[in-house]
Amino acid sequence: MTKGELLEKANSLPLAPGVYLMKNARHEVIYVGKAKKLKNRVSQYFQAGHGHDIKTHTMVGQVDDFDTIIVRSEFEALILENSLIKQHMPRYNILLKDGKGYPFVRLSQERYPRFTMVNKQAEDGARYFGPFGGRYETRSALDAIAAALKLPTCSKQFPRDIGKERPCLNHHMGRCDGFCRGVPGEEEYRRRIEQVVLLLTGKVGEVTQAIEGEMGEAAEALQFERAAELRDRLRAIETLSKRQQVIAAHCADTDVWGLYRGGRCCYAVLHYEQGQLIYREAQVFAAPANEEEEEMLSALLLQYYGERTVLPREILLPMEIEDVDAFAQLLGEASGHRVHVRVPQRGEKAEIMAMAKNNAKEEAERQTTRAEREDRTLSLFTKMLGLPALPERMEAYDISNTGGSDIVASMTVFQGAKPLKRAYRRFKIKEVEGHPDDYRSMEEVLTRRFQRYVDGDEKFSPLPDVLLIDGGEQHAQVALRVTERFGLAIPIFGMVKDGRHRTRALVTPDGREIGIQQNQAVFAMVGQIQEETHRFAITYHHESHSRSVRRSALDEIPGVGEVRRRALLKHFKSVKAIGMATVEELTTVVPRSAAEAVYRHFHPAEETT
Repeated sequence: MTKGELLEKANSLPLAPGVYLMKNARHEVIYVGKAKKLKNRVSQYFQAGHGHDIKTHTMVGQVDDFDTIIVRSEFEALILENSLIKQHMPRYNILLKDGKGYPFVRLSQERYPRFTMVNKQAEDGARYFGPFGGRYETRSALDAIAAALKLPTCSKQFPRDIGKERPCLNHHMGRCDGFCRGVPGEEEYRRRIEQVVLLLTGKVGEVTQAIEGEMGEAAEALQFERAAELRDRLRAIETLSKRQQVIAAHCADTDVWGLYRGGRCCYAVLHYEQGQLIYREAQVFAAPANEEEEEMLSALLLQYYGERTVLPREILLPMEIEDVDAFAQLLGEASGHRVHVRVPQRGEKAEIMAMAKNNAKEEAERQTTRAEREDRTLSLFTKMLGLPALPERMEAYDISNTGGSDIVASMTVFQGAKPLKRAYRRFKIKEVEGHPDDYRSMEEVLTRRFQRYVDGDEKFSPLPDVLLIDGGEQHAQVALRVTERFGLAIPIFGMVKDGRHRTRALVTPDGREIGIQQNQAVFAMVGQIQEETHRFAITYHHESHSRSVRRSALDEIPGVGEVRRRALLKHFKSVKAIGMATVEELTTVVPRSAAEAVYRHFHPAEETT
């Protein structure tokens, strides 16, 4: 994507918390960041004149696209950012080597279970809660809850140590009810543990309301120590009640589906592995207006999983589909393991379903807005140029040269208003030598392009609906002569530039000029096409010219043929390095006679020793 396209995509993001993943042209994640408001944060990267440090400026220069995952809160964004950084190891993020993350609370499975704080979950039969914010805050919260419920925090093992020793200092200080005495008993101990579980699983409303009432009564009765104790208990509950959905203990290997139907339809799939949200897929699709959502989802699932062999062990759906058992059996046979297809109604999984639907909704609304803008721009463009229909394919051409050598041309393709980069083509001019001639060069390029189409070359099919030529009236006339020679009737327009090298107007082969500056959307679209075509031509020209310079510098040396040229360049990496090498260094690659010839070529005033 161009910087303008990236900014446009960023401006269409919602003002919602989430995580963004910057990707380079090879689709590698090079940076992961979090944002309280995605639109504001991501758009800053691509705004002109925004002051970035050197590291950020370098990173932005490599960004070709970005993805986002929308969450409910800054806390979820913080945790998801941490998880994705560890997964992708992006080169522009600070990468910690100790592997520490956000803490979990572990509840052991024994007669007298204990709560402990751990770095990660394990398959050991224990129950896990979290992750939670900071390690210090989580440790303090657990201590406060244990003190509030008067649970033991000592090292004694129950029931082994019951009645063996006198109660510890915590019991005498009123921080523990002394379960080591055998009173209260095991039943009361488990009841209090379940109260903590309720707090850890988010069922805190009634508990906090009751505590606030008790705290108010204690303050009115001037029982300040009691009020402080209740205050600490309330803070502990609030700390541990910060629940999140980006790490889910019950989603070990799970796909979570969200479906949205609005101006456009969209699905989003959240992929969980080992309980962690690792990435999101979202796609807008077309569906008949009268199709039921259940039928729509069923068709999507068959297409999405139909040709895959690596499948999750669990798929969560937003609604029941027909023949769900047969669908699960089909997936199980394809993957070699049982696949559970479920529709959660409540609890953690149902909350994750809501997050998946929200991601589908935001993506649909973002793309709908962009699609509507593009359709409106194309409609204005079609009307201004008098075209018979909206152009589905537009081709643009530009010539680049250095004097009369290394003349190249570029052909870019736009599908509607979007660049179709896989259809781009480039040409090296063969018939023009000695001096630049853009008109003859353009004629050669277009002749070769349409001849390839006539010859049945699929790489040059289909024909364009519009031809845009970088240049004025005469360039458009050249294009018209070529198309008439092939018996083609394609609308042709030259892109006329202003003093700042921006396309200010389009011109027909008969000299009729069509101003586009009065419509900002059309002006921006044509400008983008012209800039992209020029960029593609310049890039190819620089590559071609560099190869030509290397060839000419080494071609003049007697006794150095193509094989030895390649060997020298492979070893020394550049012509400059070859020129700085000694005879002895050169003889490690080529025979001594050739090495001496190369040295004399770059050091004509010296005598070879």
